[in-house]
Amino acid sequence: MLIEILIAIVIGVLAGTFTGLAPGIHINLVGTVLVSLSANLFLGINPIYLVVFISSMAISHTFIDFIPSIFLGCPDTDTQLSILPGHELLKEGKGYEAVRLTSLGGIAAIFILLVISFPLGFLISKIYNPIHSVMFWILLVTSCILIFTEKNKFTALFVFLSSGILGWCVLNSGIEEPLLPLLTGLFGSSILITSIKNKTQIPAQEITEPKEKIFKPLIGSVIASSLCGFLPGLGGGQAAVLGNTISKTDKKGFLILIGAVNILVMGISFVSLYSISKTRTGAAVSIQELIGTLSWKILLLILFAVLISGIISFFETKYLAKVFSKRINKINYSTLSIGTLIFLIILIILISGIWGLLILIVSTLFGIYCNSLPVKKTHMMGCLLIPTILYYGLKLI
Repeated sequence: MLIEILIAIVIGVLAGTFTGLAPGIHINLVGTVLVSLSANLFLGINPIYLVVFISSMAISHTFIDFIPSIFLGCPDTDTQLSILPGHELLKEGKGYEAVRLTSLGGIAAIFILLVISFPLGFLISKIYNPIHSVMFWILLVTSCILIFTEKNKFTALFVFLSSGILGWCVLNSGIEEPLLPLLTGLFGSSILITSIKNKTQIPAQEITEPKEKIFKPLIGSVIASSLCGFLPGLGGGQAAVLGNTISKTDKKGFLILIGAVNILVMGISFVSLYSISKTRTGAAVSIQELIGTLSWKILLLILFAVLISGIISFFETKYLAKVFSKRINKINYSTLSIGTLIFLIILIILISGIWGLLILIVSTLFGIYCNSLPVKKTHMMGCLLIPTILYYGLKLI
């Protein structure tokens, strides 16, 4: 059985590598397809192997996904915030370092997850219900802190509220995958268009290992990511904003933080499935569909798969980041940006339709404008935070 599990892990890593490198192909989509096929195509396969496969694929995807986000400006729903500091480092010839920082956060988070999983699962089961009554105030206070720490407070408030209104409208638009055009416009195509306009030239990339201290970003990532285990509607993006509020890191520290947050959010979603039978990610939903309630033995197996796939993916990310770094400056970046932009437009039309294209245009224009303002670009995460605050606020009425 061990051999079969290891094979499932390796296949999962390969699948996660593909989904991570291919913009727009998310593990949620692959997990949904896998579950739908399991009744027929995978009828003779032990569901345990499929669970191991999905877990490994999810972790591998989470590591690799930062490569297209940083080098190409193609955001996923979990990596959109990495584009901002990542692209700055890319233009400084430090794209490799940017990816390595996210992978350092990720591999550290793997080992943290192994330590905290069962204690956190016990804690979640005890305080899951009480925490909901104060979540509105937690998010509200956090948002206020984010705004009032800025020098240009009114500008920050404008960006936060405006993006929040845009996010609320888009999330209630009824289109397929509303976050795809919204986040692509705010954090992806807006930067691509600016690069095309400014005729950005990507310099030769340095292959240097980062020497950033990781303890401070990890503290924020653990605290913020743990909240995701309790709360529906609080994902990696919001957790990264909360974590950065706690840690107050620079741009390199933020890349470590978001790399750790994404791994922890994914891992804690499995813990939540075990402790309170609630799903927080598409991978957890797929696992629940396959085997229902999680036993502690299955959770232990998942954590084993997470450990092995995480170690493999850490070194794989390092190798792929070197490949991209050596070749990115040999390509006309404006041409690459135009090609990437066309690909994203076609992808959004296929998935979200003409209304998705309209949302992309609006969010892109808004993103370009906000990028020109003298405030942190993370305030555009109001597009997710404000709808979440409204969700909890309405529960109090």
